Amino acid sequence: MTDVESFRAELAEFLERALPNKLGELPPPTADYWGGRKPELPHPMSRRYCDAMAERGLTAPTWPKEYGGGGLDKAQAKILLAELRRLHLPLPLIGFGLSMIGPTLLQFGTEDQRREHLPKIVRGEIRWAQGYSEPNAGSDLASLQASARIAGDDIIINGQKVWTSYADKADWMFGIFRTDAGGKKQEGITFLLLDMAQPGVEVRPIKLISGASPFCETFFSDARAHKKDIIHGAGNGWTVAKALLGHERTMIGDVFGAGSRNKPATGNPLAELAREYLGDRDGRVADPILRDRVAQITMDERCFALTTQRSVDSVKAGHKPGPESSIFKIYGTELNQRRHELMLALRGPQCLGWEGKGFDERELAQTRDWLRSRGNTIEGGTSEVQLNIIAKHVLALPD
Repeated sequence: MTDVESFRAELAEFLERALPNKLGELPPPTADYWGGRKPELPHPMSRRYCDAMAERGLTAPTWPKEYGGGGLDKAQAKILLAELRRLHLPLPLIGFGLSMIGPTLLQFGTEDQRREHLPKIVRGEIRWAQGYSEPNAGSDLASLQASARIAGDDIIINGQKVWTSYADKADWMFGIFRTDAGGKKQEGITFLLLDMAQPGVEVRPIKLISGASPFCETFFSDARAHKKDIIHGAGNGWTVAKALLGHERTMIGDVFGAGSRNKPATGNPLAELAREYLGDRDGRVADPILRDRVAQITMDERCFALTTQRSVDSVKAGHKPGPESSIFKIYGTELNQRRHELMLALRGPQCLGWEGKGFDERELAQTRDWLRSRGNTIEGGTSEVQLNIIAKHVLALPD
């Protein structure tokens, strides 16, 4: 038996026997668990499932073992994802700790910073929010004004951040703040970490057109951080911020472009939805125009998944995400919008409900999900900004 086969057999043994015996009924594929000090439990077993997987480093499978990760190579990591899909299990843990600040600490953090924060991320003990955009510094992020004054071992923070996703549920924030107002606007910016459970931090959810409030605005009034939680040195935050944006854009593109992290290993959900609402004709979806649209989206999803997988493999081989990550962000978010528009077309009048009789829960959720998707090409940097980045830094087109 090869090493890969041995790993697959051992993993299957753990997932099929050890986990069910220890946990009972496991969470369904749609049960996203974010962790944190006061975690929301999408399923009664979510936390215990996360804890059991974290014991083996399988919440952060490719991170080094010394920080709590699994130390898996890219082939083993693919096997893990395949086994989770085969068993209809969700990822044991998701969040900005795993997708953004964790990889950034691995790249820029000191050994002390890695050992303090990474194991907590792996175990799902801390939920993170991102403090980047401000009311007057969105696309032009370097114009930020929220200040961080270094006073001995403390840092005193004042100002406002906006579009801080899930800040009302987060325990810690990673963000960029101005420590020096002189020089170019990209200078004097410091990347730091701060505990949000303190006086001087106020979070206000922002209600979206979908009725949900995942975005927030966050206000700082003499809030405090510690000098030891400055990443890559004071004044060097713009370098760190740009690197983290590469991780963020890749993550956004992957999540939205794939349709669902937990899409079943077999079958085509769009085709099944089309058959449910449009019916079959000679073994095919009855409406030929919508049938073609289903086929096109399905092919685009597959092509995009293969492209993002090449990028993931490249990162695992040591390449850090660069400006090319803007390509994933644009295509993934626009593909997600096309997907939601198609699902509306498939459901027809049943996609028009907001509440009340005549619509089931899936149809009502579809209406709200479509409205929510309109923000995909704005959040994380607008498509226009991403196109400028690609033109300048990837294609090297003249100004």
